[in-house]
Amino acid sequence: MDLRTFTSTTTDPAQRGTELGAAFGPQYRRTAELYLAHFAELGVPATQVRAVAERSREALAAWAPGLAAESDAIADAADVERWRLAAVAARTEILASAPPRPGECSTAVHVGTGVAAESLQTWDWHGFLVPEALLLELTSASGLRVKTFTEFGAPGKIGVNSAGVGLHFNILSHESDSDAGGVPVHAVARRVLDEARSLADARSIATSAAVSASTVLTVFETTPTGSRAAALELAPSGLGVVEPGADGWLFHTNHFLDPALSAGDTMQDSTTVARLAHLDQVRGELAGLASTDRALAACGGRGSAAEICMIPDLTLPPLDQWTTLLTVAVDTEGFALEVFPGRPDEVAAMGVVRF
Repeated sequence: MDLRTFTSTTTDPAQRGTELGAAFGPQYRRTAELYLAHFAELGVPATQVRAVAERSREALAAWAPGLAAESDAIADAADVERWRLAAVAARTEILASAPPRPGECSTAVHVGTGVAAESLQTWDWHGFLVPEALLLELTSASGLRVKTFTEFGAPGKIGVNSAGVGLHFNILSHESDSDAGGVPVHAVARRVLDEARSLADARSIATSAAVSASTVLTVFETTPTGSRAAALELAPSGLGVVEPGADGWLFHTNHFLDPALSAGDTMQDSTTVARLAHLDQVRGELAGLASTDRALAACGGRGSAAEICMIPDLTLPPLDQWTTLLTVAVDTEGFALEVFPGRPDEVAAMGVVRF
């Protein structure tokens, strides 16, 4: 996966969208093509894809009109039909209307009194869907500077803002998920980055979104007195909040941890429990390290055999091949993302790019 970078020069959402669409038209068009083909291969009818995308676009326009305007402007400048780009932004919502499939990402965040937040995430997905991805820097209408890693067409994903708020992103699956076409969960992540100046703000934003698909936003903040974190588990049936353990560590993979929401969990992923258990086993070895050392320590001495490292099984169909496409640490104190397109065991040897 190739990482492209872009810094927006405007706080106006539509102007920003025009900038992005003009700069990366081929990437936006290609990503839309790849996802529409992917949905078809999963058996989601084209009419249903478009209907969910358009309903999610309407929900977004009502909940965050600036993000909807940005998406429309990107589509217009990139010469992509607006609904096709909206289908990428609503990819989680469209996938929620298909039979549940694995979703593999692992997140670790450490917080505490008198210390800055420390984090690490693997982003695991299908490599054939993301030949290129975007590192975007912008200044939001609220005045916050934002840096986010995302796919071309999705408004946001993993990121940090200048108020010291960071965010990691993992997919979940719940029996209340549907094809209703709610606010895209990727837009919820982006709005948190655009507007939240505290963990409380992030929770308020997440609570206000009527979603039709599930995900977890692990949000954390660093202040002059220390750091705090919470995993905000979003589902159409409600919001669950998971707090760090007594040692300050908060881990999340792809199953619900909130007791009430976990009763409706439908994630078909045999690795999610094992990955969470692996993180729990190495929890005593991760704090106080540089991001590259943290990545190595997260492997627990097992290198690429660690449960959090996804290597595709090339004997399986592409739909069943999962790859760790990105390892990323969020620096809330220094307003930066430290990223590497690959597994954590590779990061330790090759280093990261600070964005």
